[in-house]
Amino acid sequence: MRISELERRTGVTRDTLRYYEKQGLIREVGRSGNNYRDYPEQAVARVSMVRQLKGLGFSLNEIRELLDAVRSDRIDCLQGAAVMARKRALVDARIRELRAVSELLKQEQARLEASAREHGLV
Repeated sequence: MRISELERRTGVTRDTLRYYEKQGLIREVGRSGNNYRDYPEQAVARVSMVRQLKGLGFSLNEIRELLDAVRSDRIDCLQGAAVMARKRALVDARIRELRAVSELLKQEQARLEASAREHGLV
């Protein structure tokens, strides 16, 4: 598929797709007879995965390591698993932090609603 279709299907700009390709995040990109990039169908899932991992705080280098490990059954899988475990621990810690903030907000909301009722505002 051409870059315009990959852009449309993933919501990622052409410049970003080209950058991902240069960084080795998208591979197996061919060239058509008129020298246009020809992306394989699996590029859609790959770009989606890159976006998700990036959203979770993974660096592009970490994403490349993980994608390389997933792409092959090399010993590097252990390294990829270690990177994933470290990031997962960070994500889990962030979830705990967000739950604590949510609980504080819930308590403050309840206090404000009670105050509004007490003053006849609702």
